[in-house]
Amino acid sequence: MAIYKQSDYEALRRRCVELSQAGWQQLAIAQAFGLTQPWVSRTLKKYNQQGPTALQEGKRTGAPARLSAEQLEQLVSELNKGAEYHGFSGAIWTRPRVNEVIKKLFGVSYDPSQIGRILKKVGWSRQLPQRKARQQDKRAVAQWREERLPELNRIAEAKKLRTKGEPFYMLMSQPVIYCLW
Repeated sequence: MAIYKQSDYEALRRRCVELSQAGWQQLAIAQAFGLTQPWVSRTLKKYNQQGPTALQEGKRTGAPARLSAEQLEQLVSELNKGAEYHGFSGAIWTRPRVNEVIKKLFGVSYDPSQIGRILKKVGWSRQLPQRKARQQDKRAVAQWREERLPELNRIAEAKKLRTKGEPFYMLMSQPVIYCLW
């Protein structure tokens, strides 16, 4: 069987019809182009039913959507209630968590790699925690560095947590409201 590009099939369909109208048998047409006889048969049947428009290249639609527009709206309203509302610990939405909510609400399961596509479709985007709080007060930070940080350094040196001159790192956690995938 021959291998054709998708763009070649419209010309093949037209040629199959021409040869059929010239008296060729379906099997002979199939052998001439390296196609299968059932493919030629379907092409000719479609042409006989719909006419020349049946030969045109159609848009590939893919699989039908598993969630309707109304279900997507319902999903957004449920996600806006928060992850904790749905029984998850913490306020972070991950793809597996969103998939679990979809499964619970609609009985439909997606591959986690497709959840990002669904979230993008409803207007949600991937959110990463900011390195610096938006509401950060620069004066308070400067005051903390001048007053509190030297005291922490002294405590760390006294407890042998660090040697003098070595940088001191303090991990400060900030809650993340939404992290979508």
